[in-house]
Amino acid sequence: MSFSDLLDDIGGQGRFQFINTILLIIPGIIMASHPLLQNFSAAVPDHHCQTADNTLPGSSWNFTSSDVLLKAYIPVDEGTKLSKCLQFSKPQWHLTFENGSFFNISETQKIPCQHGWSYDRTEFSETIVTEWNLVCDLRHLRQMSQSIYMGGVLFGALIFGSLSDKFGRRTILTWSYLQVGVVGTCTSFSPSFEIFCILRFLTGMAVSGAVLNAVSDVEWVPIRSRTIFGTLYAFSFSIGQMVLAGVAYTIRDWRKLQLAVSCPMLLCFMYSWWLPESARWLTLKNKPDQALRQIKKVARINGLANKGKLVTLEVLKRHMQKEVESSKVIYTIYDLFRTPMMRRITLCLMTLWCCNSFAFYGLIMDLQKFGVSVFLVQLIFAAIDFPVKLFASASLMYLGRRRTLGGCMLLAGIMIISNAFISYDMKALRTSLAVLGKGLFGAAFTGVYIFTGELYPTVLRQTGMGFGSTLARVGSMTAPLIRMFEDHLPSLPGIIYGAVPIIAAFVVIFLPETLNMPLPETIDDVELETNDTLSVLGETEQEEVG
Repeated sequence: MSFSDLLDDIGGQGRFQFINTILLIIPGIIMASHPLLQNFSAAVPDHHCQTADNTLPGSSWNFTSSDVLLKAYIPVDEGTKLSKCLQFSKPQWHLTFENGSFFNISETQKIPCQHGWSYDRTEFSETIVTEWNLVCDLRHLRQMSQSIYMGGVLFGALIFGSLSDKFGRRTILTWSYLQVGVVGTCTSFSPSFEIFCILRFLTGMAVSGAVLNAVSDVEWVPIRSRTIFGTLYAFSFSIGQMVLAGVAYTIRDWRKLQLAVSCPMLLCFMYSWWLPESARWLTLKNKPDQALRQIKKVARINGLANKGKLVTLEVLKRHMQKEVESSKVIYTIYDLFRTPMMRRITLCLMTLWCCNSFAFYGLIMDLQKFGVSVFLVQLIFAAIDFPVKLFASASLMYLGRRRTLGGCMLLAGIMIISNAFISYDMKALRTSLAVLGKGLFGAAFTGVYIFTGELYPTVLRQTGMGFGSTLARVGSMTAPLIRMFEDHLPSLPGIIYGAVPIIAAFVVIFLPETLNMPLPETIDDVELETNDTLSVLGETEQEEVG
């Protein structure tokens, strides 16, 4: 007898679960913009050195008849392309003549830009790159700002994962919505790059807290429906990525774009007070009266008020007896490693979270490298999630968690590592492989998210989710920095992004299958059920080999 049995009695797949999921999907759509926002707010337009004389074609980017005059001030690299970071120490007027290219130009005549840069503003009116000149010697600050955001997500996972177990899922979720709305709005008024990075760090913290505590929805969903509801929530991020492409196409100024994706979170904060607190958590925190009110509320919304009246404190305590006894012990991150099976599960999930996030963000955080419209690539990257995640959802329900998760990561890694050896001129093929790889990484995220919630017991579920998300953020923090290796070997980042998930895919072999299994409530349940499951899996695999 468990809480899942009680949930079936009051309607585990009714109107309440539908409304609750929708109310969690809406902020998920909005928050999906923040991790990918710098594809647009930090886009790097074509640029060259600003000329000393503002009457010359350095300030307006007028490359018509003025293009000839620019050759006297700006060196030409790679055929006919103007240098991005160098200018002549003195005007070279002979280069404006038709046969000027035959003159020998000494490298000593070329110096770094002295008067700033001129940017092509046809695609973006203003980005943080153009506003704070994050190009040439400062170009790596662009990647660093994204790593700082991911550092905030990492810190948020560490902080909010533990706080939610102490203060409740809904309290932290509501606070996170407020923080995303307020801090995100303030970011659009950043007076300097340093303030921008600090506010992005705080936004990342809040996004992490919101995503982690939205998993409390799973505690109101029966075993047979967990995959469906988990996948629906995952789709909110895909929809959000598509919305971001449209909003960024409409709003080309980074400050206005930042404002557009932050203010709506204040509306989510206002209605988040309706969301129920986890009845499991309330019972474990010695608040059975509040838990009982939540259960009766769910039953009433599901049209089963009469069955809700049959649930008394005695009935609730009987269904939660094992969890209540286990909650008398104080649990920490140390408990994730204390017993053999918990240690195995944690180490495997650490690898899966970190490696999948590393490859995922390494792939999607530089859309300009594909050579086509960044808005179109963003839209396609988001759209691919729907067919791939639907396939993954069916696979999770019929083939199980292990095979689906391992297969998605393996295939995605192969596609990305193949892309590293394809010529940049083959834009369609490179983009197609990247799109499929991104879809599979997204499906793997859905799998590992559901898998983690099912492997950890109730008393450690939020701590485990927070710890797993922490490792994911370590991967996402590292991913932008790998791009710096492009200066030495252009294909090296792609090789690394593809090899890491291929290696990690084989880690799922050491995890038990959780398809149609009840959620473990205590560490003892994990040790017992996991050993039994692995024994059955081992016998099945031996029979298949035989």
